[in-house]
Amino acid sequence: MADYPIISDVSSYLVKLLRRKMCPEPIPSPNNIEVSSPAEQDVDYILGLYLYDIRAEGEISVPPLMNTGKTRLAPPPKPYSLYYMLFINGSSQMGLKAHDIQKIIGRAAQVINDGNVVYPNELQTWLESREAPIIITPSKLSLEDKVRVWSAINKPYQVSLFYKAAPILLSSEILIDAPRVTQAEFSLHLTGENKEG
Repeated sequence: MADYPIISDVSSYLVKLLRRKMCPEPIPSPNNIEVSSPAEQDVDYILGLYLYDIRAEGEISVPPLMNTGKTRLAPPPKPYSLYYMLFINGSSQMGLKAHDIQKIIGRAAQVINDGNVVYPNELQTWLESREAPIIITPSKLSLEDKVRVWSAINKPYQVSLFYKAAPILLSSEILIDAPRVTQAEFSLHLTGENKEG
């Protein structure tokens, strides 16, 4: 299961995807797309990716301890969902007009829709097995909910995109040695008899 950097790895995946598909048009440079918060001031980028919430989800239905394949047992992973906002940096010095902003938002939506599946072992290459994919889907937020996200960082609302990435299965670092077999019992049952002529 994925280790703790998986949250940062998902953010990096999204930024790299956007940089690869959106530069040099409609965004001139990869440096103009960053992991950031709208609350940060005087940072000169155009498109920002903001992780605004992480939610623990319900337990997954697996045994209390899982075999790691190395004579050790581990607790099952905990599932989380990541919530992102894609926004245009209002303090950018690029002088964007309204139609430029709409083009950027539209292209960003297209890019994420097309690249909305990533496997944990693509993000963490040391993982030995292929796990369930992480799916990036649009968050179905009302306008009021979107305004609340902006208000939480003391910024006026502006048009932005909201996404959910799940499931993020975060492993435990607790490992328990599996109990050794100290005694085994065998029983033999004869199913037939040999008869002499």
